[in-house]
Amino acid sequence: MSALSAAAKRGLGDPGLAELVAIRASQINHCAFCLDMHLTIARELNVPRSKLDLLNAWEEAGDIFDERERAALALTEAVTVLTDGFVPDAVYEQAAKHFDDGRTAHLLALIVAINNWNRVMVGRRIPPGEYS
Repeated sequence: MSALSAAAKRGLGDPGLAELVAIRASQINHCAFCLDMHLTIARELNVPRSKLDLLNAWEEAGDIFDERERAALALTEAVTVLTDGFVPDAVYEQAAKHFDDGRTAHLLALIVAINNWNRVMVGRRIPPGEYS
């Protein structure tokens, strides 16, 4: 999973966006360890505080998130939740407008990886503050 996460981040080519994706999935999955870790990394990358503060309400945050970020976050939510058993075509097509095939694959790999990490860390009951 570490290799998949690292390759997905590199392939996406936008470290700040990768952290926003990781944070959003971790919010949905209630993974305190991953939230602590990825918020720390995002701050180190100088992701704007307004984005970190409003990520949980990104759909209502106006122009804080650009179209590309919104497309990535929508795909993150659709893959993370999968309540209907699939990712809606409109969500996938919106992401495909902003990411070429390779970057879309890396974005999906990143979403899958963070969801796996969330499940491992929540399942093992790893508390926040352990990341350095």
